[in-house]
Amino acid sequence: MYLNLNGKIIKKEEAMISPFDHGFLYGAGVFETFRVYGNHCFLLDDHLERLNKGLEALNIERQFTRCEAEAMVQSLLEANRYKDAYIRFNVSAGIGEIGLRSAPYTQPTIIVFSKPLSRIDGTQEKEATILLLNRNTPEGRERLKSHHYLNNLFAWRELGGLPGNEGVFLTKEGFLAEGIVSNLFWVKGTTLYTPSLQTGILNGITRTFVIELAKKHGLAVEEGLYYPEEAHSADEIFLTNSIQELTAVSRFADRELPGSKGKIVKLLHGDYQTYSSYLYSRMNL
Repeated sequence: MYLNLNGKIIKKEEAMISPFDHGFLYGAGVFETFRVYGNHCFLLDDHLERLNKGLEALNIERQFTRCEAEAMVQSLLEANRYKDAYIRFNVSAGIGEIGLRSAPYTQPTIIVFSKPLSRIDGTQEKEATILLLNRNTPEGRERLKSHHYLNNLFAWRELGGLPGNEGVFLTKEGFLAEGIVSNLFWVKGTTLYTPSLQTGILNGITRTFVIELAKKHGLAVEEGLYYPEEAHSADEIFLTNSIQELTAVSRFADRELPGSKGKIVKLLHGDYQTYSSYLYSRMNL
């Protein structure tokens, strides 16, 4: 397998970064994960918008355009002979002296990873379990998709790494937050509910896209502070992320749910799959 390291396609066994990279030493780095469908980088503009904002927040002097990022991804896909793939676009601060710094980082390390993925048919389901471990608060003003992943790692260990289950974080106040690797939605009637960004969750790219899809279909969308009990009476519950798309929840808090047979999750996931072959941004819906 090949990866793209600072613009060069190399075998994964040949990849090396400096131990002085501040992405390694201090977690100073951000990344995006997205899917490629038939060589199309779905919602790439939205992912780059968030990536570029994260780089600015970390004082890393690097920005990416669609043209540049897509060229890096396509060269990697060609080397690996993939058409449908998982992409991790990773940017760390780069080499610096040991010790914290306030000066800008001007030579970041850029790594693009890929692995093959098969298409999703919309029947995938998971059980959702409330975690004992609370969601940590963001390190800054808002949560970045950064290298700081210990909260997620500890939660994954609590869950036991079960592939058919997703752990759901609560805030320290007891409000529903997000999954370990997903955002959370539930449906009551014709209203779609999801935790507010006030809870400190990541504003997922698929989260924002699904909100726009729901509004397009005339659904009311409510974002707020909710206790778990408010989702117990849901008609449907589902999870979102850019790799797993929309994943229906079949069981939550010892209650059986429609799972992938749910009317709303089927509707939204059908739209999602239609747009995945050509859309670059939710703004073009």
